[in-house]
Amino acid sequence: MLFCKIYNRLFINLLIFTFSILFLISCSSKSGTQKSSDNKKPNVVFIMADDHAYQAISAYGSPLAKLAPTPNIDRIAQNGMLMNAAYCTNSICGPSRASILTGNYSHVNGFFKNEGGGDFNSDLQTFPKIFQKNNYQTAIVGKWHLGTEPKGFDYSKVLVNWWGQGTYYHPQFCINGKDTVTEPKRHSTKVIEDDCIAWLNQRDTTKPFLLMYQFKAPHRDWVPDSMYKDLFDGVEFPEPATFNDDYKGRLAASENMMEIENHLNRRDLKQIVPDSLSGRDSIKWLIHGDQGQYWSPNDSLAGQELKKWKYQTYIKNYLKCIAGVDRAVGRLLDYLEENNLSENTIVVYTSDQGFYLGEHGWFDKRWMYEESFKMPFLIQYPKMIKPGNLSNKFILNVDFAPTLLDFADLEIPKDMQGKSFKNMFADSNYINHEEIYYHYYEYPKWHKVQPHYGIRTSRYKLIHYYYSMDEWELFDLTSDPNEINNIFKISDKSLIDSLKNKLKKLQILYNDNQNLDKMKSLTDTIIKRSYRGI
Repeated sequence: MLFCKIYNRLFINLLIFTFSILFLISCSSKSGTQKSSDNKKPNVVFIMADDHAYQAISAYGSPLAKLAPTPNIDRIAQNGMLMNAAYCTNSICGPSRASILTGNYSHVNGFFKNEGGGDFNSDLQTFPKIFQKNNYQTAIVGKWHLGTEPKGFDYSKVLVNWWGQGTYYHPQFCINGKDTVTEPKRHSTKVIEDDCIAWLNQRDTTKPFLLMYQFKAPHRDWVPDSMYKDLFDGVEFPEPATFNDDYKGRLAASENMMEIENHLNRRDLKQIVPDSLSGRDSIKWLIHGDQGQYWSPNDSLAGQELKKWKYQTYIKNYLKCIAGVDRAVGRLLDYLEENNLSENTIVVYTSDQGFYLGEHGWFDKRWMYEESFKMPFLIQYPKMIKPGNLSNKFILNVDFAPTLLDFADLEIPKDMQGKSFKNMFADSNYINHEEIYYHYYEYPKWHKVQPHYGIRTSRYKLIHYYYSMDEWELFDLTSDPNEINNIFKISDKSLIDSLKNKLKKLQILYNDNQNLDKMKSLTDTIIKRSYRGI
């Protein structure tokens, strides 16, 4: 009997011990599972429009916001962070895209201009290649515009007609570098939208993914989807404060060929070719105005009223194109939420550079002035970025690649000139750049913008135009945010010397401290492209 009691007690103790061990193992297993989940590689959706001005995103709060809201793009800022000081290093489509891919300035990656600058070296290291090598599924759909076949992607479907720019209707796409297809009906934005969702639906769900979701819109010649034909009817958009800029004290600006008043052609403003014209004659009729030729839609419209009409026509078509992009972004965000992907997916919305929406009387980009220099950049990643945040700290387009690699815990190549700004999301005091450097090369096509380089600090902007003139501009952005008053000739020598010293240090840092003759030779270099792009 005693033996039985002892045996029972030992048996009970053994059971308690066994269950305790099993409980600890279970807890350890659960803890390990949670840790594994926390360390799961993030997906990345990199959304990039073409020529999308930050002023045309309502989250940035411009006067356009109430009249032309972008609620879906704004969702990214609401769910994450709006970057209010993102800048490009060379404000033109192809070169900016090359810098984004490589994390390097134009003079380093070799793609420094669209016109006569050759094609992108597809053998260069790019962040999609690094993601692909690290077990990510990678895809790009939409605009590529770099000439050579996209590399680093398991799937690619990119625009190839109209010299690689693509067209809004009847766009042609090359699939995986082999098959070319023409879309007979859908607007290019809708095609890109549908194809990205289709790729997400068929991807290997056991792997993380990188999707580059890239629109043609809202690039010139601003042809919106027919579903937006009546959008903004009866709406009159306000003209920017600098709409009638006279370019006083800014010689380079005075020589431009990108004025809404003088350089938009009939094709840009949707004029209908007369029935009597066909073939080359119809093309000549449509592009009339590019070189400053005078034209008016009717004999009674002239002077300031003609300029105002051109602006309203331009801005409405531009914003209608953006309405389509906003719709497509909304569908993507809905897809991520409906498929439980939002929590572990980094979503970026940006453009290849900024754009002029009538500021200084202009359209297009290229200048170091704020509207083309500054890019939109919105990012969400619920695991690491708190919703509804705003940052006024400098970031550059060469920083995008190292930052995305850093988020994915992938090694950042030492030869990338950009710097990760991942720490900015955890530390509001973190600074990636005290000052930023810019360099533009292309001249005279297409808009006669003088090659220039410069530095921007939190308060000042110093620019040097060096190709066929030797002109400096200095702006105090605190007192003159519209960059109207060039104070270079009236400023203290100590201020100018200080800024020039900082500029020289940045040129040395980025290995762009070559002499002016070498810089000019880059502009003069003509390398034939496999297609022309603008």
